[in-house]
Amino acid sequence: MELQVTSAAAMEALGGQFARLVSGGCVIYLQGPLGAGKTTWARGFMRAMGHTGATKSPTYGLVESYQLGGYDIHHFDLYRLNTPDELENIGIRDFWSTHSIYIVEWPERGGDVLPSADIEINFLYDGTARKVFVNACSAAGHRLLGSIK
Repeated sequence: MELQVTSAAAMEALGGQFARLVSGGCVIYLQGPLGAGKTTWARGFMRAMGHTGATKSPTYGLVESYQLGGYDIHHFDLYRLNTPDELENIGIRDFWSTHSIYIVEWPERGGDVLPSADIEINFLYDGTARKVFVNACSAAGHRLLGSIK
């Protein structure tokens, strides 16, 4: 699926659309260059799940966790990661559960330590807009994409 997103508000709305359709046990990879909209998408996702405060980028702490909409949601930003082994040092395996939702920015830095994605979303610059490419990587991902209008 390819989408054109023309504003930060539209990017947040797209994240919110996914939030309304996702169920527990979902792993979403967000990929793309700095400033392309990954954290803005995640902010929209969290707001649609019921978060009313600021949605911090987890760049420095690697993870921000929320309990929203009956789910544990873990938002990882692996930009500052030097090696996947660093994830083991923070106890990343303690976060994994079949009922939680995982949003992972910069997943390529996590290597084999991360679970496989159900959905991969790639953000690319397109002038002042963004092109967003969404790929299903599992049966759950295909069900989710089939629900998006």
